[in-house]
Amino acid sequence: MKTITLYRPVGEKELNLIEASGWKEFPPRLPDQPIFYPVLNREYAEQIARDWNTRDERSGFVGHVLEFDVDADYLTGFEVQKVGGSHHLEFWIPAEQVREFNGRILGQIRLVATYRS
Repeated sequence: MKTITLYRPVGEKELNLIEASGWKEFPPRLPDQPIFYPVLNREYAEQIARDWNTRDERSGFVGHVLEFDVDADYLTGFEVQKVGGSHHLEFWIPAEQVREFNGRILGQIRLVATYRS
């Protein structure tokens, strides 16, 4: 099976929920979060975690970068979104599909970086 490595910047509360899942899944989106957006490169995830999450009270003023592998065939059903510069690439997964997305994660979600304000 072909896989793709994706990244996700998260705050402290979301990290705690992921850890509670045994590092196997992302929590459901909150009502004001219509999409789940894993990003395609670590540089972009680190930028969000370092520059945004550390300034956000809702993130606990902490930004974590997670790395995980996903079934590449599953992702062909989603278009890559370019949301800024050439490395600002992400998938937009509708909130109601996060459970299915979690089922396509292969192995564990890995914590690869932490930034604090």
